[in-house]
Amino acid sequence: MKTISVVGHVAFDNIFSVPRLPEANASIHIKEREQFYGGGAANTAATIARLGGDCELISPVGADFANSDYEAHLLKLGVKLDMLVRLKDEETAKAYIFTDEKHNQVTYFFWGASRHFPELKAPKAEMAHLVTASPKFNVRMAQSADFISFDPGQDLAMYSKEDLLSILGKTNILFANRHEIQRICRMTGKSFSELKEEVETVVITYDVEGSKIYAGDTIEIPSIKVRPIDPTGAGDGYRAGFLVGLVKNYDLETCGKIGATVASFIVERKGCQTNLPDWKQMKERYEKIFGEL
Repeated sequence: MKTISVVGHVAFDNIFSVPRLPEANASIHIKEREQFYGGGAANTAATIARLGGDCELISPVGADFANSDYEAHLLKLGVKLDMLVRLKDEETAKAYIFTDEKHNQVTYFFWGASRHFPELKAPKAEMAHLVTASPKFNVRMAQSADFISFDPGQDLAMYSKEDLLSILGKTNILFANRHEIQRICRMTGKSFSELKEEVETVVITYDVEGSKIYAGDTIEIPSIKVRPIDPTGAGDGYRAGFLVGLVKNYDLETCGKIGATVASFIVERKGCQTNLPDWKQMKERYEKIFGEL
């Protein structure tokens, strides 16, 4: 099985529940606050490993990560941490996520050790999944990997047109939600049709409406109805499931259904890595919904 090199943030997530998201220059009371393991790359790597995939994590971390419960958690799952850059004079990144009663979210992100991404040398990789990270580092990573999966996510605004076009020119699979794909088109000056011609597979998620895979034909993947508690990390879970399905040589439709199944577990609990399914658990739910895997 191919090793998936996941590039991006390792972070401690601080999740706040609020009645509504306040407007500017206003305040709102916090109903609940909890800290969880997070960071888009770490969420994805943890899920891949839990599903039985082979993955390594490429990210800078601070002194607070060494010998932490978070480090032990990732090692127990089987995530390879040899490629982490450990910075003694930095803090690991922190995310402050505010979720209202309608599941709308606002996130404030402290980069900490992740701000050193631009200084790092991009290692060779067989299959790299580029998540939120430094655009310049991701450009170099796209040049050094044989296969590129790209999920710019919430850091999309940091990319220049040139950097985005450079990565997309090497991308095999592009992941985005409905808002991000519109922004990618605006930033690159490309129509969606032109983007689909350049990138062999484009996967767009539509929250509770499911997802669509564009690879010549359009494949529609429904979401799995569960009782949602927290949407944070559902997209990371989807992409992890999709990529594990891909390295197991399933077709794209099946990969999308695996992704949707994994995401359905994530939203049932608070925290991106709190309710990760293993392959057997995923398969059981998959087959109840979609039939034999």
